[in-house]
Amino acid sequence: MQQLDWIILSATLLFIIFYGVYKTRGSKNVEEYILANKETPWWLVGLSVMATQASAITFLSTPGQAYHDGMGFIQFYFGLPIAMIVICMVFIPIYHKYKVYTAYEYLEQRFDVKTRSLAAILFLIQRGLAAGITIYAPAIILSTLLGWNITLLNILIGLSVIFYTFIGGTRAVNMTQKQQMFVILVGMFITFYLILHMLPNEMTFSNALHIAGANDKMNILDFSLDTETRYTIWSGITGGFFLMLSYFGTDQTQVGRYLSGKTDRESQMGLILNGFLKVPMQFFILLTGVMVFVFFQFNAVPLNFNPNNKNLIEHSKYKLEYQNLEKKLANLGEEKKEYNLLYIDHLNQNFDNPILRNKLEELAGREKDLRDQAKELIAKVDSKAETNDKDYVFLHFILHYLPKGLIGLLLAVILSAAMSSSASELTALASTTAIDIYKRNVKSELSEKHLLNATQFFTLGWGIIAILFACFCTLFENLIQLVNLLGSIFYGTVLGIFLVGFLFKYVKGKSIFFGAVISQISIFFIYYYFIHIYPSGQEKLGYLWLNFIGAVLTIVISSLLQLTLNLKRKIQN
Repeated sequence: MQQLDWIILSATLLFIIFYGVYKTRGSKNVEEYILANKETPWWLVGLSVMATQASAITFLSTPGQAYHDGMGFIQFYFGLPIAMIVICMVFIPIYHKYKVYTAYEYLEQRFDVKTRSLAAILFLIQRGLAAGITIYAPAIILSTLLGWNITLLNILIGLSVIFYTFIGGTRAVNMTQKQQMFVILVGMFITFYLILHMLPNEMTFSNALHIAGANDKMNILDFSLDTETRYTIWSGITGGFFLMLSYFGTDQTQVGRYLSGKTDRESQMGLILNGFLKVPMQFFILLTGVMVFVFFQFNAVPLNFNPNNKNLIEHSKYKLEYQNLEKKLANLGEEKKEYNLLYIDHLNQNFDNPILRNKLEELAGREKDLRDQAKELIAKVDSKAETNDKDYVFLHFILHYLPKGLIGLLLAVILSAAMSSSASELTALASTTAIDIYKRNVKSELSEKHLLNATQFFTLGWGIIAILFACFCTLFENLIQLVNLLGSIFYGTVLGIFLVGFLFKYVKGKSIFFGAVISQISIFFIYYYFIHIYPSGQEKLGYLWLNFIGAVLTIVISSLLQLTLNLKRKIQN
């Protein structure tokens, strides 16, 4: 990285941090710290909701996901716009009616304190783990870039987020997310333009899409009914809908963003803005990853994108075998380039040559074989080494092919997203702990000052816990899937509790509590026996279905328990 990149990176991040602290210093009470005095305009609500979800993982992992597996991941988001409409019509009016600080306050008023505490605890477990992952993701970047110890980087990144979140609370998060979204959007659009600019001169954008299609990267829709297929239009609309409904409707990380809106209408307009923009934004990020794939059809590509694995091999007895594979990949790269240029020439003559498409598919298969052999060698050197390199694809492109100055901007994009998401998580974790656990279970009357100090203390505490988890975090298939898997394990049950509260008025506290407990235990078993024990990508059940199953189980079991109790009472009477 050049000096100009460091200047741009440092200046961008320092401005965002100190701007947030300056604008929001000195919160006077809990309402100001948690809800920003309910003064957030609708457009800032929308940007804040988008920025909260768009963590560093989005910009680190999503392009790599598209590079390896294509555009199919976009189906995961198909349920989001529908979820936004349902939340606007059902959730927001109820939250504003009850004047809650957190989503879980409503559950005590509807059911009882133990149901409120159960939902809050499930949220704290899931989101506490996810907060560590959002810190870990950018630490990978700087560790690769600087060669620094990743634990040290986890600590530094975590402390920088804690700094302005501890001081300014939700107002600081909202204020900084405005600048962060600007940096994110500008950086990604410039990068996309440069990728297209760096492709061969005779190549059009349409040609690039054809090459991606020939390599099975443009299969956007999958109508398969096979539950073992991870991303289909059905799992996106059902499982994705339930995940988004739970995330945006019951997760305090997001609920806290739109509860700070000036009115019901402002909150609703902010969520509708997110519903309109989120799917196109994710499509664009995935398409950027696909264009990176096309770029590497004409440029040198590493055998494994993770530089740590390269260093590992260099100091092992398998060094020569690995170098031999690298030579084969280089020769294959020249062959790919030749056939891709020939394919482009035919495309420019309006002829999509099926023979050349088959040849490109064959070359892709040969490349995959070489990469698999490389992974086997890496595993022989260190069985614990992470051979999966999806999270390093976009980073490799940024560091090796972008011009000076833009590298710093793109790293600022990824770190801004990390700070944005982590800050939202810390405020949500702190407010839930303070309001739903601490305040509710302390018998004495708490002053505003005491509760404000407690909330700030919990912000610090959860920040430290997130840093500790980040230090022990390891790569899953890739980070974005790990975050979504964590959410899918817990969100279905929590969503089921809220849906019963909203729609099934005859179900009371005892039934929903035990129904939710049974549902959550069932989800743990389903995850272990149908997903966890199978190799990645071979699950007997796509993890998105856990959201649907958890919600339905909670509704059905709690309803049956309530009917049983009603019948028992009727018999006794």
